[in-house]
Amino acid sequence: MTATSQAPDYGQEEPASEVPKVPTEPSGEGAASEPTGEEQAPMTTPEAPAPAASQAPDHGPEEPASEVPKVPTEPSGEGAASEPTGEEQAPMATPEAPAPEATTPAPRSEDVPSAPLKLTVEDVSDSSVTVSWEPPETLGSQGLQGYVLELRKEGASEWVPVNARPMMVTQQTVRNLAPGDKFFLRVAAVNPAGAGPPATLDQPIHIREIIEAPRIRVPRHLRQTYIRQVGEMVNLQIPFQGNPKPQVSWTHNGNALDSKRVSVRTGDQDSILFIRSAQRSDSGCYELSVRLETLEARAAINILVIEKPNPPSSIRLVDVWGCNVALEWTPPQDTGNTELLGYTVQKADKKTEQWFTVLERYHPTTCTVSDLIVGNSYSFRVFSENLCGLSDSPAVTKELAHIRKTEIVAKLKGFVERDFSEAPSFTQPLADHTTTSGYSTQLSCSVRASPKPKIIWMKNNMNIQGDPKYRTFSEQGVYTLEIRKPSPFDSGVYTCKAVNMLGEASVDCRLEVKALATH
Repeated sequence: MTATSQAPDYGQEEPASEVPKVPTEPSGEGAASEPTGEEQAPMTTPEAPAPAASQAPDHGPEEPASEVPKVPTEPSGEGAASEPTGEEQAPMATPEAPAPEATTPAPRSEDVPSAPLKLTVEDVSDSSVTVSWEPPETLGSQGLQGYVLELRKEGASEWVPVNARPMMVTQQTVRNLAPGDKFFLRVAAVNPAGAGPPATLDQPIHIREIIEAPRIRVPRHLRQTYIRQVGEMVNLQIPFQGNPKPQVSWTHNGNALDSKRVSVRTGDQDSILFIRSAQRSDSGCYELSVRLETLEARAAINILVIEKPNPPSSIRLVDVWGCNVALEWTPPQDTGNTELLGYTVQKADKKTEQWFTVLERYHPTTCTVSDLIVGNSYSFRVFSENLCGLSDSPAVTKELAHIRKTEIVAKLKGFVERDFSEAPSFTQPLADHTTTSGYSTQLSCSVRASPKPKIIWMKNNMNIQGDPKYRTFSEQGVYTLEIRKPSPFDSGVYTCKAVNMLGEASVDCRLEVKALATH
């Protein structure tokens, strides 16, 4: 319905109901000789055209209709009888019938409201649009009944009303729209005299599907390297957002996925990467890309597939003295695709053949095993260890270490004693060490010398002998420095120097004391 067609509908309801009453009360000659515009609107008499044209400008249709019976002032007589009524002349009206548009007078501009003000689009979604406006400056002589909102699609000529009846609101939402719709909106104020001029939006409204930028929400446990063992299943579910549904793709180290090994299932809100039986070749960086037109979100997930390490490549007895044995081994060729946590060193007495652990998660590749029983013979073995556990097999010494008893040597007269003098040499050096503040730690090394050497401990080349913070002790050639409750200030380079009459030797290591973490 257009605004122009509404004008007569809202303003002419009551006058139209009163028009049929006019011809029922003819009281004299003047009643038929001077008809008004309202009286002739529904009649088609042959004499009506001239008076109707002269009365067309009359904009007061309601009041004249109520005064029609009072118009005649002359008594009835020959003059009254000589002027036939509209009903008698109706059959003769067809030759001279006027144009039909003159039958309904147009409302005056001061009777209808003016156009609403400030028609504005408040909100546009993918299925609705909300517009608002302000009341018109003038409401007309007969008040305001409400507003009529109309819609016209682009390319169409007809305005379609959104609300069938006027509504007393200044904001309205048009719903049930489809993406892609493009249309104009206008609103007109209405009162009993008709609809005023409409206020129309300058630009068409285009309903578009709302685009939600893509976003990937990586679970917390996947934000660091995801570790699986060989043969285990990999099942990663990565949620994402985006509207409309974005395009999702995966890459492995920048290349396309191997469809024979990796399967991907993507839904509306997540993507699942699945590997039935992981192999070490599946390790690497998997990147998820979620693209929506020119917008894109990426997330990288690092997967590490590991297995147990090989044992150390070789192990040998370096030296046996007193109740001590020095061992040395080489790292494994294959660490299981991850770093080693250390080595486990075990010993076994030949008599019992039971293995006992001496060191666990020990990082250096040399060690000294002490407190062995005199008279026994020992075998030693070393396991490698990573996150998967110990290596399936160890590296075992080929030779036995015999811990011999000290023999009594008889000295005969004239016997020249053999000189066993030897300059100091370290058979087990100091190892770099890291400890935590407040926990006492020890630094150990083994020295071989004859005569027995003098041991000097230094920190950063400064002698620390006599400092109550440090305690030194030795046992069968193994010298130990204990640092009591160290603090970060005690970090530095520690040196052990062995001196005898034949020479001297020294070894050093670096100690790092970390501050205790606070929460």
